[in-house]
Amino acid sequence: MDFNDIQNAWNNEKTENVVVPNNLEKIQSANTPLDKIRKNLKGELIGQSVAVVLMGFTPILFDFPSKWIVPFYLLYSIFTSVTVYYLVKLYIFYKRLNKINLKTKDSLYETYFDIRLHMELYKTFGFALTPFLVLFLVGFLYYRFSLKPGFQLDNFSNQFLIGVFVMVAFSILWMGITLEWWVRSYYGKYAREIRKVIDELKEE
Repeated sequence: MDFNDIQNAWNNEKTENVVVPNNLEKIQSANTPLDKIRKNLKGELIGQSVAVVLMGFTPILFDFPSKWIVPFYLLYSIFTSVTVYYLVKLYIFYKRLNKINLKTKDSLYETYFDIRLHMELYKTFGFALTPFLVLFLVGFLYYRFSLKPGFQLDNFSNQFLIGVFVMVAFSILWMGITLEWWVRSYYGKYAREIRKVIDELKEE
């Protein structure tokens, strides 16, 4: 291979990932919001895992009668299966974030879209748990009412039942709004900071 061949080969090399020092500093500035996402996600994983375990002691803490034990743990086992499925996915995502080293534009793009994808996964996780939490709430309220002397299901008026349905619908709506706010506050604002770095790189 003569000098011309070497020069042609050099000119034909792709340069998309070549990062000048100024751009490298911008790319690495995204590490700060990325560290905050890692920290929040770690706290979430620990907190939610502990919460799931503690929920398993609800019948003991509130002295449920024996007839309520089996229905509770049947629902709890399904709830736990769904929770573990999503927590494992989020844990894998957390481990992947820990291995990321932002040095190229491609790594920055991939990380940003990975974060956005798992923000949607987190929302799906929350919505998947909402029916279980509502059922837990309804069951718990029914149990508390059943402790009153002379309690019978027929004693509930239509107005009361309508009130329960309205409460359930409101709870689902409230949880949806809260979940959206939570994801934006804990992850969305940091994802926007990373997006801002990407936009600045595009302008150059």
